[in-house]
Amino acid sequence: MAKGKFSDLPLSMEKPVECPYSARDLLRTAYYNKGSAFTATERDLFHLHGLLPANMQTLSEQVRRAYDQYSSRPNALAKNTFMTSMAEQNTVLYYRLILDHLSEMFCVIYTPTEGDAIENYSRLFRQPHGCFLAIHEPENVERNLSKFADPDDVDYIVVTDGEEILGIGDQGVGGVLISVAKLVLMTACAGIHPHRTLPVVLDTGTDNQNLLTDELYLGLRRPRVRGDEYDEFVDKFVQAARKRYPNAYIHFEDFGLENAKRILDRYRSRIACFNDDIQGTGCVTLAAIMAALHVSGVKLTDMRMLVFGSGSAGMGIADQVRDAVATESDKTKEEAAKQIWCVDKPGLLLDSHGDDLTIAQKPFARKASEWGEGKDTKNLQAIIREVKPHVLIGTSTRPKAFTKEVVQEMASHVDRPIIFPLSNPTRLHEADPKDIYEWTDGKALIATGSPFPPVKHKGREYEVAECNNSTCFPGIGLGAVLSRSRLLSDKMLVAAVKALAAQSPALKEPNQGLLPDVTEVREISVKIAMAVIKSAVSEGHAQRKDIPEDGGELEEWVRVQMWEAKYRELVPAKK
Repeated sequence: MAKGKFSDLPLSMEKPVECPYSARDLLRTAYYNKGSAFTATERDLFHLHGLLPANMQTLSEQVRRAYDQYSSRPNALAKNTFMTSMAEQNTVLYYRLILDHLSEMFCVIYTPTEGDAIENYSRLFRQPHGCFLAIHEPENVERNLSKFADPDDVDYIVVTDGEEILGIGDQGVGGVLISVAKLVLMTACAGIHPHRTLPVVLDTGTDNQNLLTDELYLGLRRPRVRGDEYDEFVDKFVQAARKRYPNAYIHFEDFGLENAKRILDRYRSRIACFNDDIQGTGCVTLAAIMAALHVSGVKLTDMRMLVFGSGSAGMGIADQVRDAVATESDKTKEEAAKQIWCVDKPGLLLDSHGDDLTIAQKPFARKASEWGEGKDTKNLQAIIREVKPHVLIGTSTRPKAFTKEVVQEMASHVDRPIIFPLSNPTRLHEADPKDIYEWTDGKALIATGSPFPPVKHKGREYEVAECNNSTCFPGIGLGAVLSRSRLLSDKMLVAAVKALAAQSPALKEPNQGLLPDVTEVREISVKIAMAVIKSAVSEGHAQRKDIPEDGGELEEWVRVQMWEAKYRELVPAKK
């Protein structure tokens, strides 16, 4: 095969892999191990004769056998455990198995099954994965981080403190598995090289009483540390990570509500970092909104949005929409925020709520004087009647909160109501899509937080889009990594959103989903990465100097650096 124009790049998949191991050590090292697929030449070079059966098999044959073994496991958690074992044995086979069966396996390697694995972390534990940093040993943070790779060999770090995991709450040190799972998605969905990633857990204690009283619990057996000591520990991690791995992009995951936005705001103007719960949720939802607005003929800068449920996800969506409106217009962020109304347990968020508002909520609190005496700020239907929103977002975890009356109130003010019941898992969704279509006579434009089957209404079939962050955050991370961006700016995120929205099937056929399916995610990630890279270059954030300007060349440059689940030729490492 002829070498491509960019085949000599350090991350190119077209080059042989230098392997420093041989014999049994090689078979124990998942990244290099090919198992029964080692070629005759490799068996000679690496002294593997007698350590393997004689028959040399293809990757496809290995996948077939592995899938049969996977399918024989009795339940989802057992399948998750099998996949963990597979990851420890053979990296290429693990990812090839996932990619060949992504639609089926996504819920096993990630939510909801990964949540079960995290809850049972200390009981299922066999061997450690990732870096464990404990708050009672702050002096060892830099030393412990340095054990995993050389400074230039880490591109992507996912870090959690385990406080707010996948809707199941505080899981302490078991949160390390969410860092592991997110990195699996980064590799599967965007081709981030798996040996150039680092999962990290910040063990600051736990307030989960079940863990504190569990004799097998592996983390610090103490209540969570908060306040200045916590902030100093997080800062020590960030500074040590930047010092040891200066090119690494830092992805914050599943931090608690009081810390997530505060930490992101503290660092995003200084380093390339990202919070999926805030920015990822916001980006994928905004992409769905943009596609829906295109169908409905409403401009983003004219849109009115109501967010029902003002936690991390809801406020992340509000932030992203506000920033996009400001980026796409001459409005300030403060002016753009006036297009968004937020509701939480106290009702409509008002400035009169004072210190009861979180840092994230305060920019969106309406002036109490706007509402005057006698206006209902508690009842969702009454608020909709007053606001007349084009978009209704549900991030409340209140099942069936979008009643027939609420939905029909939406439909009475706009031609194509945009209604997103995003709370998950499925049992917590604010409304069932089939009911929304029925109540609006098929006029609603819908996206959900969990997968739903197509809905038939009056002879038409409507695809229900899933706001799955995995269609968005991998491409953003890939673009930031390949460009070596100093920061992840608002404009870079808006560029990512536009690239995702442009892939919406609804742009061609309104009854199709507002977002593409997760099975198409690698192609989507290429488009998003290209948009992010172009934005990083135009803003002066990109530190790579060899980035092509031509669109075709840029696409080739991105693709050649994405890791693929295929066996490459192994050659002995130079001594």
